[in-house]
Amino acid sequence: MYQLSDWLPTTRKEMDLRGWDRADVILFSGDAYVDHPSFGAAVVGRLLEAAGLRVCIVPQPDWHGDLRDFKRLGRPRLFFGISPGCMDSMVNKYTAARRLRSEDAYSPDGRHNMRPEYPTIVYTQCLRQLFPDVPVVLGGIEASLRRVAHYDYWQERIRPSILVDSGADMITYGMGDKVNLELVRILESFADTYDESLEYDPVTGETLMTRRAFRKAVVEQMALPQTVVLADDVEAQEGDIMLHSYEDCLRTPRLHAENFRHVEEESNKVHASRLIQKTGKEYVVVNPPYPPLTTEELDHSFDLPYTRLPHPKYNGKRIPAFDMIRFSVNMHRGCFGGCAFCTISAHQGKFIMSRSKESILREVEQITKMPDFRGNLSDLGGPSANMYMMRGRNERACMACCRPSCIHPQICPNLNGDHRPLLDIYRAVDSMPGIKHSYIGSGVRYDMLLHNWNDEALNLAAREYTKELITRHVSGRLKVAPEHTEDHVLYIMRKPSFTLFHKFKSIFDKVNREAGLRQQIIPYFISSHPGCTMQDMENLSHETRSMGLETDQVQDFTPTPLTVATTIYATGYHPYTMEQVFCEHDPEEKKRQKSFFFDKVPQRPTYEKKNAYNPKANKEQGYRRRK
Repeated sequence: MYQLSDWLPTTRKEMDLRGWDRADVILFSGDAYVDHPSFGAAVVGRLLEAAGLRVCIVPQPDWHGDLRDFKRLGRPRLFFGISPGCMDSMVNKYTAARRLRSEDAYSPDGRHNMRPEYPTIVYTQCLRQLFPDVPVVLGGIEASLRRVAHYDYWQERIRPSILVDSGADMITYGMGDKVNLELVRILESFADTYDESLEYDPVTGETLMTRRAFRKAVVEQMALPQTVVLADDVEAQEGDIMLHSYEDCLRTPRLHAENFRHVEEESNKVHASRLIQKTGKEYVVVNPPYPPLTTEELDHSFDLPYTRLPHPKYNGKRIPAFDMIRFSVNMHRGCFGGCAFCTISAHQGKFIMSRSKESILREVEQITKMPDFRGNLSDLGGPSANMYMMRGRNERACMACCRPSCIHPQICPNLNGDHRPLLDIYRAVDSMPGIKHSYIGSGVRYDMLLHNWNDEALNLAAREYTKELITRHVSGRLKVAPEHTEDHVLYIMRKPSFTLFHKFKSIFDKVNREAGLRQQIIPYFISSHPGCTMQDMENLSHETRSMGLETDQVQDFTPTPLTVATTIYATGYHPYTMEQVFCEHDPEEKKRQKSFFFDKVPQRPTYEKKNAYNPKANKEQGYRRRK
């Protein structure tokens, strides 16, 4: 049975229970506080706690009125940290049609009024008003995806780095395990020296970090990996990449597309270059990321003493996102799929960072002891279900690689797609006491199951995995994401040909027949993706209906910052070819594209086939483009 002190403190009373006069770091989160390894603020808080710091979390502070939620824990010794939550706040709040979503999945009872739009900016401004001399560090996916100039779909404009918009002191982008620990080490070391830029608490005698001291200790050095800082001037070094300035991108959107290729490639390199972008009179400096975590480092992050439960303050309230992951286990981070519309690689990177079997089994054992667990794990997965423990055969080749995807346009011959470690985990989990079923809720990359790996052992493992997945780990419906049926759209999406889906569905149906099972395969599709025309949607509708598929799992393309697809949508140019690509911007036409999924007998005129990569043909056929 847990006690209140088993969670990180959220109030002054909880600080008193631990005997703390002051916190070292105070984290502000746009999500409800769930002490679970799937919630970023909890992970960072527990990591800093394990390093010996006094860490508090203020979940979903009220940004109206007297700002009492921002004042109640006082001033931290080192810095304030801000995370808007597990999702970009605007994606979390609005649909692609800019309508309010039915609920906020990360708020108690799904309430919509628990966080502002762009909480990273709003929270920073509140803290600046109350504590003007305390450093503010941004983290989480909203800061990661907006670390350089980016297109904002909800304001329909290119905005500067969120570091500029917010007035914060630093961004720690990507997964925060290493960078936050190193940041604290640097600050602690600086605090141990006498420096006039520091302050001292006259009561406790503690050294207090100031913005001036923070700048001297970290920002001016411009050397801490995986951070973004603002500099008055920058001396370019060998290997640095100077991006087109923010102002130039505003004048010429094509330059924004040119920038994106550098940003994506450097985000997915082991040895990346520093990026510099002039914005106004200052320079946004993006330091290269840390190398991927080792298995031991990742295990440490997952093995911390999480309660795996929402804070007791939410007693009796439902947090939808927690309900989804309550009995799930995340086995790895990263995704080498590189899908054009996906933000995973921009935040977690393309290299797979896998937990050990022992760490996974420890978490499963912890779940089996939860009083409301009934024996069914909802997911043994990750960003993609079947990438666990996969890496390059020749890791030196991977270190020199700049491909954003390891499986598009073809699966890299250096990739070791061995499914045996996954099978080993599944079987070990299923044999544990208290486990009835372990389901796979994460998306499965069926192209990797159908690929010829030029190694009969790997081919056999893929076939064995496919059969075991279908017969033992599907809870009636298997989710896969072909996304479209038309090859030229799929190519822009960085997805495999739809012919592979046909092949996989045949295998799925055959295995079900042989096993006497009646299960469904549920495909996900996207409408209005860059390159997709009305004719393409009509073709998709007819093909899926001829297969007898239910196409209710569909989303209209939502342009999210720092993706290939959003860059195409914003500029009209593909950042890797600089060719013009058709993008549907008209809201009514976007509705018509999506309507093909729901019309029982679609009555549409036949549209002339359009060439998504031919600027001259696009112009002749009346393509609408953003000027």
